Amino acid sequence: MPDHHVQRALRLGICGPVGTGKTSLIALLCRELGPRISVAVITNDIYTDEDAQMLRGAGVLAPERIRGVETGACPHTAIRDDITANLLAIEDLEADFDPVDLVLVESGGDNLTATFSPALVDVQIFVLDVAGGGDVVRKGGPGISRADLLVVNKTDLAPYVGVDAELMVRQGAEARDDRPVLGLSRSDPDSVAQLIAWVDARLLEFRGGTLVPQDPGPMAAHGPGRAHLHAYHHGPSPRL
Repeated sequence: MPDHHVQRALRLGICGPVGTGKTSLIALLCRELGPRISVAVITNDIYTDEDAQMLRGAGVLAPERIRGVETGACPHTAIRDDITANLLAIEDLEADFDPVDLVLVESGGDNLTATFSPALVDVQIFVLDVAGGGDVVRKGGPGISRADLLVVNKTDLAPYVGVDAELMVRQGAEARDDRPVLGLSRSDPDSVAQLIAWVDARLLEFRGGTLVPQDPGPMAAHGPGRAHLHAYHHGPSPRL
């Protein structure tokens, strides 16, 4: 029998500091997109799979489509420096549930410098929240400045924490040279619709072969074979 060619999914990374709502954002994406496309999830925690368990308990996807990677070290390391465990977990999901349209990869809670290697994900969202303070967006960092989308999350809480959410979004756009910034609240249907439209647009680009992964992080020396790894995992979509 001929070898079965496994479809490669669009890989969307979601990172940001602790408590900004990354897991809730993933749950929202699963609820909105799961009924019409094939979605799977990878979470990263240091010594547990607590985030994966939380998503399974929320019933946003079939439990077997949500898998946790225990990094054993700083989560930033597993999404940027040594991506092997995450890459293998993604490929297992793609093979087990072929065809998969979208794999969401959540970083463990990290700091303002956390970004994904472009050899691991095709596109990435950086998440801040209004409870972190209105000045946090001005502090910058590679994720804030250069991720594909900056989400200012929990905008409905702004009046209760003394933050001007609209100003925070405007300052985010200024810090990002007008790259997209979205003020998001799960209770605001318009903002949710904008988020889903953004993901749908990236999926169309990926399927059309026009999505080029960008590296928002600092340049780093790659070990032997990394150039080949990048070329292999970011070749033309098998759906073309």
